[in-house]
Amino acid sequence: MSKINKILITGGFGLVGTALVNFFLKKKFKVVVFSKKKLIIRKNFFIKSKNLIFENGNLINKTRLKKVFNKHDFSGIFHLGSQTQVLKALKKPHNTFKANLIGTLNLLEIHRKKNNKVPFIYSSTDRVYGDLKKKYYTENDNLNAIYPYDCSKATSDMICQSFSKTFNSKIAIIRSCNIFGECDFNLNRIVPETIISILKDKKLKIRSNGMQKRDYVYVGDICKAYYKIFINLKNSKNDLLIYNASSNYNLTTLQLVKKIYKLMALKENYMIENNSKVEIKNQRLNFNKIKSEINWKPNTSLEQGLRYTINWYKKNIQLFKNF
Repeated sequence: MSKINKILITGGFGLVGTALVNFFLKKKFKVVVFSKKKLIIRKNFFIKSKNLIFENGNLINKTRLKKVFNKHDFSGIFHLGSQTQVLKALKKPHNTFKANLIGTLNLLEIHRKKNNKVPFIYSSTDRVYGDLKKKYYTENDNLNAIYPYDCSKATSDMICQSFSKTFNSKIAIIRSCNIFGECDFNLNRIVPETIISILKDKKLKIRSNGMQKRDYVYVGDICKAYYKIFINLKNSKNDLLIYNASSNYNLTTLQLVKKIYKLMALKENYMIENNSKVEIKNQRLNFNKIKSEINWKPNTSLEQGLRYTINWYKKNIQLFKNF
């Protein structure tokens, strides 16, 4: 355990980051969370542990990152930190590209110079494949992103591949579908927005036409995927691993919204605005590779994952007074 006892997680205050921090703390790892903000309220959702360390800074500040790497001896790096809001990327594309590309490049360069055989796991997305042109996408399909957020992630994905293939850096890329779960403060996402609208007795405004299809997976299952990929990369002779992580739950936005209303046993109260025109229509991932190579598949049903999520928002609805 001594060689894998301290890991770095960027974006540790996000939906996946919070769950992943707690996941590794339960496994007795030391976890360093690097974030440009110390969000006091969100810190309450981490397990209280002497093994949890916070380092404040911005990923585009290479000097600050170097100090963190010189201070800690990491045996694993999980790069989740990015500008993740699709709507914000449409309004401020320059900021999104700067944050996501330069931040990733800084980490990879420091990793390359310090010890590029330490497992580096990059959090990519199914959006890098673009709109669905076939039954589903596999890891061998070309990246075909169009919109700013998607392109920023696809470019960072390719930069990671470049560093691995050119410099033999030990890197894994996980391309996840739509993730939902507890501690999601990005209220532009359909799951938290729907749940909070219901809890506050407000009409839900669906910006799209509601017909876009997506895969959905519970955050607890994704944490297990990250862990298995980390262990596999550490022991693998290959320097580059790429996996799709998804589920068999492929629904339209409207189907998902209706399911949440049903689970909360309340009358549907939504309106279709259909004013979001720059949106991927359909996405679906084939995740046979991760199932066969590292024996991962989601174990939480869509309904059970939604119940966990609904219960969390019920308990913490006071945090969303300004919704």
